[in-house]
Amino acid sequence: MRIDIDSYREILDTLTRNKSRSFLTGFGVFWGVFMLVALMGGGQGLKEMLERNFEGFAQNTAMIWAQQTTKPYKGFRKGRWWEMDYKDIERLRQRVPELDAIAPVLFGGWGRTNTAYYGDQSTQPRIQGVTPEYANIVAPKMYYGRYINDMDLSEHRKVCVLGKKIYKDLFKDGSDPCGKRIRIDSTYYEVVGVDYNASGGMNFNGRNEEKITLPLTLVQQTFNRGNQVDLIAVTGRPGVVMSKITPRIRETIARAHYIDPTDEQGAMVFNTEVLFQMLDNLFKGVNFLTWLVGLGTLLAGAIGVSNIMMVTVRERTTEIGIRRAIGATPKMILSQIISESIVLTLVAGMTGILMAVLILQMLELANTEDGILAAHFQIGFWTALFAAFVVSAMGVLAGLAPAARAMSIKPVDAMRDE
Repeated sequence: MRIDIDSYREILDTLTRNKSRSFLTGFGVFWGVFMLVALMGGGQGLKEMLERNFEGFAQNTAMIWAQQTTKPYKGFRKGRWWEMDYKDIERLRQRVPELDAIAPVLFGGWGRTNTAYYGDQSTQPRIQGVTPEYANIVAPKMYYGRYINDMDLSEHRKVCVLGKKIYKDLFKDGSDPCGKRIRIDSTYYEVVGVDYNASGGMNFNGRNEEKITLPLTLVQQTFNRGNQVDLIAVTGRPGVVMSKITPRIRETIARAHYIDPTDEQGAMVFNTEVLFQMLDNLFKGVNFLTWLVGLGTLLAGAIGVSNIMMVTVRERTTEIGIRRAIGATPKMILSQIISESIVLTLVAGMTGILMAVLILQMLELANTEDGILAAHFQIGFWTALFAAFVVSAMGVLAGLAPAARAMSIKPVDAMRDE
């Protein structure tokens, strides 16, 4: 038992005698672990921030809108402007049964600026009219109140849902605006909800946080838009691949308005499935790069530990020979060298993990708004445990070569060494 105690005391003595060398070697391990954990946590935070830009959008969604034609068709020249109408909703229901939700969207105030007022506060919002089905496609994140419902639509109620920025511009005290009335130009509307869904990565006619949402029928009436529709948002039923039914969607809309069904620019169908696939591939690439850089840096640190332990063994040749001569077994020498390597890597590694966690925690605090966390720049418990296991394994591997050299030293030769 005395030999074991002396062995661990020897570990501390060795590390103390080689402070500067141990520090430089430990710094390599520290930096490797810090890079690995920080990159993993940072990659997770980056992923959540990118996903937040598309928060609420169903992944099997397509957006349809009219643009200037690029091909002639049935006597109509190319370059013609056209508009969708409310009948297109029923056409899609009948001819594309694979669709689940179909929601028309109408934008109010094309070509002019709308101004909203509450008390002495004012702001310039974008106006959009939707049906309740739109919430199944771009899910609102209600901070106060509710979204547009069927009664609002059928009764042409003068109600509205405020975007995040509009709410902050008009209600600077942060109070609940539901039930209060705001004025848009010369018309008063009752606020029924506040939507905090930013959806910054996918915007049509402005960011969602800069919009005021009204019932579609009210926008048709107030802005004299008749049966026009500016945008149609659709989602596929479970298991339906949107890219396979996109040509049929375009053909259904195009033929009804005398547009060439192959004119992809004239009858625009934007499939979000492609966008989400690109994001998935991006995240996979970020994760691979994180592990590649982190483990590469950690491996470089472990090689440094192995080199310093090799130098330490060479300097302690006489000492090891004397210990072998007074009865220390090769197993004891092996245990001591590997223990020194593990202690050095673990101390440096756990310090790196702690520092990385602190940095990630500060990033989390910097990305908190209104008490809502924007992204989790942090690693999980099992990830930290795995990192500690990797550091320990690196310590064992780093100590194998020096330990093998120490065991190969003959007592007689070691005691002659100067």
